[in-house]
Amino acid sequence: MRAILLVTVSAALQVSKKAMFSMFVIVTAILSAPILVAAAAAPTVASLNSSLTFIFQNNLNYSDYINHQGAILIDAGTFAQASSTCSSLSESVIAPISSYFVSDFTASLAYLEYASLATFGERFWISQSNGACRTIGIDGSVSATNCSASHRALCSQSAGFSASPSSSNHITVRSNGLTLTGYRNQVSFRFLGIPYANQPTRFTYSPIYTGTSTINATAFGSPCLQLGRGSEDCLFLNIWTPYIPASTNPPASSLKAVHFFIHGGGYISGAGSDLDGGVQSSRGDVVVVGINYRLGTLGFLALEDGVTNGNFALADMVTALEWVQKHITAFGGDPNRITITGQSAGAGAPGSNLDGLDYAATYSNYYTIAQEMAVSYSASSLILMTDVASFLVVDGKYITSSQLPVSGSGPVANVNLMMGIVSDDGNSFIQFTNTTDLATAITEEITNNSTWTNEIINSGLFPQPNTGNTALDVFNVTARISTDVQFRCLDQATVVALSKHHLMKSIWFYQLNRGYNGYDPNGVCSAPAAAGYPYGNPELPHFNCHSGEMYWVFGYVGQPGTPFRDENDYIFEQTIVDQWTSFFRTYNPNRAIGYLTARDYTTTAQQLSQNGQWQALTNYQSPTLRILAQPNYQSAFLAQPQCDFFNYPLSYYG
Repeated sequence: MRAILLVTVSAALQVSKKAMFSMFVIVTAILSAPILVAAAAAPTVASLNSSLTFIFQNNLNYSDYINHQGAILIDAGTFAQASSTCSSLSESVIAPISSYFVSDFTASLAYLEYASLATFGERFWISQSNGACRTIGIDGSVSATNCSASHRALCSQSAGFSASPSSSNHITVRSNGLTLTGYRNQVSFRFLGIPYANQPTRFTYSPIYTGTSTINATAFGSPCLQLGRGSEDCLFLNIWTPYIPASTNPPASSLKAVHFFIHGGGYISGAGSDLDGGVQSSRGDVVVVGINYRLGTLGFLALEDGVTNGNFALADMVTALEWVQKHITAFGGDPNRITITGQSAGAGAPGSNLDGLDYAATYSNYYTIAQEMAVSYSASSLILMTDVASFLVVDGKYITSSQLPVSGSGPVANVNLMMGIVSDDGNSFIQFTNTTDLATAITEEITNNSTWTNEIINSGLFPQPNTGNTALDVFNVTARISTDVQFRCLDQATVVALSKHHLMKSIWFYQLNRGYNGYDPNGVCSAPAAAGYPYGNPELPHFNCHSGEMYWVFGYVGQPGTPFRDENDYIFEQTIVDQWTSFFRTYNPNRAIGYLTARDYTTTAQQLSQNGQWQALTNYQSPTLRILAQPNYQSAFLAQPQCDFFNYPLSYYG
């Protein structure tokens, strides 16, 4: 991952709420989602006359999910009314059958009390026993209760993790003239393939959606046109949520923080369905949104004709934000707490600051339209051109300066910032050439200048390891240099400048030292196999690659195809998901101990107790960052002598 940033979207974007960025690579199946009339059998929250809250004690151990019961919490009524509402959901008032029932629901209900979503001593309907109506309390106690009393109820939740849409798990919401039918699986409500924009005329800005009002949101929409897949009819978004309010004007205190994700892929590939936000939504109690946007020349072509000004993909992102602002309340999201994350290029769209050399520079130093033309009939022909337009440009509307301002000279947002790198980010953007000559490798992959290469070698700052595999040792050096000059050095200088000039409300900087997969064109990112570690031993030397944190952030590790490599992976994933979602909710990655205790997230609580708090960057003269490893720890900035050598001091941005 490149960076995660919380920003306020500027008034020019007509969205005045909070936002943020990150990075990631996950591939999943993509299905077409035509706009259809929703199934008549799908219950609506209006017809149920009840809000719906997902209850699932998500320990992030996929193989253990089968042992835990979920529930849907509905609004207060008599036992008969509760039974009727549950039946409308094709469920029943929940019967305790899991051995974890009491512990799971004690934690889930205690969290509701902690979050002021339940009252002290509140009780909830569960199934009858021998004809007697029963309730469960937040303390886990079960007792007989008068059937005519009024309590909220726990409906069973029978949809599995891999559930397909069906009449038994559909749910319909209405928002500002739209009727959208989604469905649920074991961890969240899912609304997929929602059109957020009318299909725009090619090379024009996308207008917000005004089409068919009844939408089937049970399958991902087409990704945007790219090599090997997609279409031009592609401006869809997906929503994963733990809560659907009954009212069109719910109390603000009931609404969840929103995580708005922009996928990566160098602006030429990827889709908002490349990840599933359900697990993160469930574990962190947040609403997750993933979007598509136009790619390549279709998304970025800029011409000196005064009309075709480029940045159409950026305009799509803004349109998607406008749609979310307008409709997210119906899905339980708080339009005043939207955090934007991005993967790789997706981070660059909101303003992630790479700068430096080579590929990285284009994400902070924006082209003029004339420069874009210098690097750039049918839609397929445009995508398959050898050189495609795929860069942000200074268009005068969405981007008005040639470089992301970080030193107080421009409109930097005064919001909370979380930003970081992966320890070996740069290895993903050079080639493993198999040469055993260090000078040759540095010249070919970094400098293109033998004199500069010799200066690098003679500096003694980049010693060549001696593992017995000389080609790998050489690559280790070039990867280190690439990481410094494209990622580490100027990111460190960026946050120092932001801190020095007081341009952010808070700054949280990190380096990830425990990657999982990531962008791996050289095949070096997997932990090496070892006795007792069939999926690799992450403690043995290997590279942590670009986007290597995103499987952690979205809770993918431990699922089929991405197994835990050792017991520390499980601990680490819980910690990372809890840190990220804490930032979404509170703009601070340190999870409140009361929250962790209420949710029975004991592993994260122990890590926090043992390893201390992630410290915000407040002293720009002695800056520190968080090393995300197992365990986490605070560290001084890294490789600063190397950065100074490359003329990238901490004072680079003033």
